Amino acid sequence: MKNVLSLGIAMLFSLSSLAQTATKHAPIFDVHVHASKINPNFANDMSPWFLSDMPGADPNEPMPKFLNADGAIQLKAAKTDKEFQDELIKTMNRLNMTIVVSGDASVIRAWKKASPTPERIIPSIGFSNDKGISVQAFEDSLKTGFYKVVGEIGLQYQGISPSDMSVDKYFEVAERLNVPVAIHMGTGGNGMANLTSPKYRASMGNPLLLEDLLARHPKMKVWVMHAGYPMIDEMVALMGANAYVYVDVAGMIWSYPLEEIHAYIKRLVQAGFGKRIMYGTDHMVWPKLMETSIGVIENAQYLSHDQKRDILYNNAMRFFRLDPEKYK
Repeated sequence: MKNVLSLGIAMLFSLSSLAQTATKHAPIFDVHVHASKINPNFANDMSPWFLSDMPGADPNEPMPKFLNADGAIQLKAAKTDKEFQDELIKTMNRLNMTIVVSGDASVIRAWKKASPTPERIIPSIGFSNDKGISVQAFEDSLKTGFYKVVGEIGLQYQGISPSDMSVDKYFEVAERLNVPVAIHMGTGGNGMANLTSPKYRASMGNPLLLEDLLARHPKMKVWVMHAGYPMIDEMVALMGANAYVYVDVAGMIWSYPLEEIHAYIKRLVQAGFGKRIMYGTDHMVWPKLMETSIGVIENAQYLSHDQKRDILYNNAMRFFRLDPEKYK
């Protein structure tokens, strides 16, 4: 009952206090958005915090669903590219948002063309191993000026450490061109290795695996996506040793139990890293996901107003070396 009530409070906030029309909304920066073409056959509705119950499965029985929509709140999935694009841009305008987007370049270009503030859609380019885009093509893409960020780097899904030398040349390019880097580290969800990514290894999400990479590239600025969840001790140790490492709270902020999310964020703040936590959604197909997840931060009673503004906006401005006055 307590969890259901918490969900209701978060959703009520997202629908009421965020829907401001009389005054301009305080700016928000989402550092973790995905752009892809909508496949209506796989665009399923979802209940946030759905991983509050992970009973496991049996290999002799049908695989469980990765997502479920059985919770107190249901977020409807967009069924067409146009629907998602229009809803995303309306949300960005209403909530005064800037976003970092990775994925299909044609979709990103379409979003920028349709947006009245295209400069607030910041393209990012990623890789998952050394078998996809070549190092030269990767560097050429960055030099065009279209891509401003490197990420999402999905090495963990291939069972590869971020310090593996097979991908080191990509990081050398990012450091040399002074482009910030985003690396997926942490959980992939319930049963990831069984359901969709057999090469996925939880051990490759250990934040301390970044140490050798950071030592080789001391001027590279990195943020750890999903804040290395659930390896909080390792995340705190890495951030304490490396001043250029930030985190985002994407994905975990709407998938795991609210109590767990808050405990993780609170620990990072208590450890002294409130200035290095960035808001992100891991947005995919659910138009209302932003309002819902923003509500998690806004309703965090252990955060002061200034700490909330840091997470939702100020920290990202500083990380990306942007002028906050130009994005307010």
